[in-house]
Amino acid sequence: MRIGFAGAGNMAGAMARGWARSPHGPDSMVFTDLDASRAQALADATGGETRPDLRSLAADCDVLLLAVKPLALLDVAEELGRTAPPIISVLAATSVARLQDAFPGVPVLRVMPNQPAEVGRGVLCYVEPEGMDEELAAKLIGLLGELGTAVAVPEDKIEAAMAVMSCAPAYVAAFAKHLAAAGAREGLEPELSAELVRGTLAGTAELLGIKDPDALMAAVAPPGGATEAGLEALDAGGFAAAIDAAVRASLERFK
Repeated sequence: MRIGFAGAGNMAGAMARGWARSPHGPDSMVFTDLDASRAQALADATGGETRPDLRSLAADCDVLLLAVKPLALLDVAEELGRTAPPIISVLAATSVARLQDAFPGVPVLRVMPNQPAEVGRGVLCYVEPEGMDEELAAKLIGLLGELGTAVAVPEDKIEAAMAVMSCAPAYVAAFAKHLAAAGAREGLEPELSAELVRGTLAGTAELLGIKDPDALMAAVAPPGGATEAGLEALDAGGFAAAIDAAVRASLERFK
């Protein structure tokens, strides 16, 4: 299967790099972007090819991955004569109904990935496709699984899912940055502090696969200990409220 990428931005790049790392990714990938150098850089990084425009891209792929800005959807549809190969859409705030209006009769799979797809550890929320051949749908969802965990989400919940999983890598990165900086202020070499934080976050993510958060916190924070004092300081600093505010702020932008 050849996938054509209409757009070579961050999310398209994460998916393409993730598939390039996988032994079971697409057979080949082709790219086009308004910034031709960005498409070429992504093709070079993934062993793919470029095409000069959307029409030549669509004519040379089995599946079209739409990764353009949502406001460009109708322009893309018009340029392609409102027809295309089956579509994987990663457009935010763009419903299946809008995609089907833009491309009448074209099968559509709406997907919301996150950045860890680049290393095969992403979360990819998708809307169960309607009117798509079952074999094709299974192949496409299988390809999503090569990038991490593919999760079916009702379309009316996908914005809430995005506020949690699509934005969260940035929140975790911010936490890692500030935690490492705090360690450096206490005398650790900055790179050592960052290494300790990276390893701890990776291991904690694995543990959260087998322990719920409360059980993990209880295991690490016995009464009267240093971790309990740290958790109390986080609470006093408004940690939970800040996370809630971040999710709400992100969700407002998705609406």
